[in-house]
Amino acid sequence: MEAFGYLVPYGLEWANLLVRWLHIITGIAWIGASFYFVWLDNSIRPPAPGSELAKKGVMGELWAVHGGGFYNPQKYLVAPAELPKELHWFKWEAYSTWLSGFALLTIAYYFNAQAMMVDKAVADLTTWQAVGIGIGFLVAGWIVYDLLCRSPLGRYDLWFGVVIFALLVAAAYALTHLLSGRAAYIHVGAMIGTIMVANVAMLIIPGQRKMVGAMLAGGKPDPVHGIRAKQRSVHNNYFTLPVLFIMISNHYAMTYRHAHAWLVLALIMAAGVFIRHFFNLRHKGRIEWRYPAIGVALLLAVAVAIAPSKPAAVAAQADPAAEFAQVKAIMDQRCAACHSAHPTQPGFATAPAGIVFDTPDQIRQRATQIHQQVVELKAMPIGNLTNMTDAERARIAAWFAAGAK
Repeated sequence: MEAFGYLVPYGLEWANLLVRWLHIITGIAWIGASFYFVWLDNSIRPPAPGSELAKKGVMGELWAVHGGGFYNPQKYLVAPAELPKELHWFKWEAYSTWLSGFALLTIAYYFNAQAMMVDKAVADLTTWQAVGIGIGFLVAGWIVYDLLCRSPLGRYDLWFGVVIFALLVAAAYALTHLLSGRAAYIHVGAMIGTIMVANVAMLIIPGQRKMVGAMLAGGKPDPVHGIRAKQRSVHNNYFTLPVLFIMISNHYAMTYRHAHAWLVLALIMAAGVFIRHFFNLRHKGRIEWRYPAIGVALLLAVAVAIAPSKPAAVAAQADPAAEFAQVKAIMDQRCAACHSAHPTQPGFATAPAGIVFDTPDQIRQRATQIHQQVVELKAMPIGNLTNMTDAERARIAAWFAAGAK
């Protein structure tokens, strides 16, 4: 078996690819259904008093056209008089998204925690400590959220939202002071995703089953189950845009590597909530441009606040070839273990993002990106696994400022 040990990173790379693809597919299905039903709830209009629909207990309906057909969905105040023979449930989209997401988290982060989760400049953790912190936040996030939902605070939507947002920001602050910035962001997103799927599994679906069970027994469903499910469904709707940003955040080190990464994340999440609120109101016929304006303003403020400073001018070295030779030596020692056609760093079968630094031309072509990631953001080497020194970063900065020749 040892003869095939070199294939383990390659196998993990394929597992990462396939599970990530599955996660995207199921996530689209879940979020699409969530967006649709929130739109439907906000767009339906009550039938005319005394009409046949009103007599049947229909709370609202609408007409829509799509794909060459006309649709007439209706929503009942509690439930129809008779249970239909065929009833569609929406649950596997949520379950599959979380299961694939946790599998991806395990493959990409937990199996390579020292590289992906631990930043010794933040906290010198063992693999099990880092993984335990990550999983602990997922569990604690759901418990605290659910208890608050069931508390008197849960009856006040606005204040409940403010408190939950504050707790998420507090979690982001704590995680960015325990894990690497990239892992911290991902675990905030995983915590929100866990809350969302637990809402479906622990409350929405059980409530729906109780309503169906009551009808099968010949009784009348308790409307409280529908009210609670609607509340959690709306919460999930507002969580979606922050989660979607976090899913792509690992590509943007300028956010998670900032000295105040938790605040950057908080402002971007807030922007997503304001933008989502605009669309929810729009479905009800209210156009409130102040909400997307606030969201865009927050994003612009973040972009300006974290913009890199202009590199200080330095005198060109007398011998550019000698200067580049120093940079090349640093890249060979600190970066090429991962960024090579044949990586030697355990856990990497291929160069991250396909970026390699095997030749002088490959280094020069990526000069701007190297300066940004190594000098400005200090995002690379990832977790500073190869112990790049500040003096080496300064050498790269001087080479870049002199024209990267």
